[in-house]
Amino acid sequence: MTDRIASYIASISLFKGLAQEHVEALAQITREEEYMGGETIFNEGDKGEGFYVLVSGQVKIFKLAADGKEQILHIFGPGEPFAEVPVFAGQHFPASAQVLKPSRALFFPRSAFIELIKKNPPLALNMLAVLSMRLRTLTQMVEDLSLREVPARLASYLLELSGRNKGTDDLVLDIGKGQLASLLGTIAETLSRTMAKMHRQGMIHLEGPRIRITNRKALEALAASEHRLFDHD
Repeated sequence: MTDRIASYIASISLFKGLAQEHVEALAQITREEEYMGGETIFNEGDKGEGFYVLVSGQVKIFKLAADGKEQILHIFGPGEPFAEVPVFAGQHFPASAQVLKPSRALFFPRSAFIELIKKNPPLALNMLAVLSMRLRTLTQMVEDLSLREVPARLASYLLELSGRNKGTDDLVLDIGKGQLASLLGTIAETLSRTMAKMHRQGMIHLEGPRIRITNRKALEALAASEHRLFDHD
């Protein structure tokens, strides 16, 4: 099992460029975990005893407001690390993590990982690069939620999804509309109305979970808040 884990670790961008001996050392401290859909990995406020890299499945990171409203901060897929902050800060998890569909993850205990970093500084540089990218993502999210309207947020999400899929115009939503609404800081009804309006105005074509971008230039203008959806069709 250790060889299989080492092989996977070597393929993760977080550990790109590490010597084989360091990859094997990571595999020695790593624990493989399996989760069922809907299972909670950790709750906000739990002690951060390590971080994870998703092998398969899907995990959402979210916070709950006092009134119970959920705000999804990020949804992670295979190959992505999450909950890295406590590794450096030694603090509690600042948000909760829940599995959206059956998943496998590698868990890296904080204390053992810190010891490896002391022996292999390049590993810390890789981690800092990932954390810097995550900070940019969160900064963009704050900007989107505070300064841009729902149509612009949705247009940006669809363009980002297209980019993750080699620029294709044919997309498949990999999360439910309720989860997407939470990720975009709105409610499902508003999201559905916005999608329907974008469909009627020729920007996208809707067919269940499938979405085809039919006017990329208009969608880009909407994402940049250079264009607004008109209220009557």
